[in-house]
Amino acid sequence: MSKFDDLQNDVKSTPGLGKSMAKWSALGAVVAIPVPVVGPIFGALAGAGYAYYKGKKKV
Repeated sequence: MSKFDDLQNDVKSTPGLGKSMAKWSALGAVVAIPVPVVGPIFGALAGAGYAYYKGKKKV
């Protein structure tokens, strides 16, 4: 299995993790808007990563 498949399985098997990742991803993108061109992309990735880390830490 690839890392991507593992991530998908974790999100599907952990209640609320996908919703939390979406929320934090949007917040990260909004916060990073002032950074030219790639700011919102990296902000969204950082937000989703934070939510995933936080969600997996509880388990």
